[in-house]
Amino acid sequence: MRKPELVISCGTVAELKRFIEAGADSVIVGEERYAMRLPGEVKLDEIADAVAWVHEKQAKVYVSVNKIFDNASLDGLFEYLSKLQEYGVDGVIFGDPAVLMAARNLPKPLTLHWNAEMTSTNFATANYWGRQGAARVVLARELNMEQVLAFKEHTELAVEVQVHGITNIYHSKRELVKNYMEHQGKDASSEDRSIERGLFLIEHERRDQRYPVYEDSNGTHIMSSEDVCMLENLPELMDGSIDSFKIEGLLKSAEYNETVVRSYRAVIDAYAADPEGFVFQQEWLDAIAELQDSERELSFGFFYKEQVY
Repeated sequence: MRKPELVISCGTVAELKRFIEAGADSVIVGEERYAMRLPGEVKLDEIADAVAWVHEKQAKVYVSVNKIFDNASLDGLFEYLSKLQEYGVDGVIFGDPAVLMAARNLPKPLTLHWNAEMTSTNFATANYWGRQGAARVVLARELNMEQVLAFKEHTELAVEVQVHGITNIYHSKRELVKNYMEHQGKDASSEDRSIERGLFLIEHERRDQRYPVYEDSNGTHIMSSEDVCMLENLPELMDGSIDSFKIEGLLKSAEYNETVVRSYRAVIDAYAADPEGFVFQQEWLDAIAELQDSERELSFGFFYKEQVY
């Protein structure tokens, strides 16, 4: 059985190396001026050395360029992509067609992964982007298992699915937290609204659920109150020939993410080696559960829920 790729987002070069040593096949990096919702920033001047190290390990580096571009953001985009191509990155993740148009002007083709977040919901649209040059589609996190497997059956693109971690449930280019603080009469300019602050939204009706919220140069981001965990159900996705499994590293410690990588690596390798004789080992899940935030439940996300789209 062909093994799917195991990919994780990371925020530093040190994390990048740690996760690949733990068993990741690929890593996702980037910086805030061109990417949204990454665990940290790996600057352009760090990427060249990082790519060389990763390639020595027979692994891959993908760079996220998935922000929503306004006119001002276009400045430097072509030059940025040119450098990424020069450094030999293995792919660029995009959602905005501006990235595709800039990539078309590069001297050589650049591998593109189409990720339109919650709107990557059907294979017809994915195939359209494939005809424009995309090699991979990153599926919306709101699709259920039936939809995911059907998606793969109707596209020649590589299909990537998030299998672990936090998900984004709302994004606005506006500074909503800043506006809220100012409405309360506070000096928002003196308040830390970054991802490090640890701000949460709590609904009056469901006070036991906390939704992480933060602001950066790309606007306001509200995240899920639970973490997806498909560790026990990877065989179903592997039988469906899904090409890439993503671990979202955002808002998690390096120790936690390394443990997650090791557990997913173990399941993938064990099932690929002997599908018929595969037996799930509880210690793979227990290792993650030991480090899991007690206020964040591990769930199947939308994989086994009624159709959303």
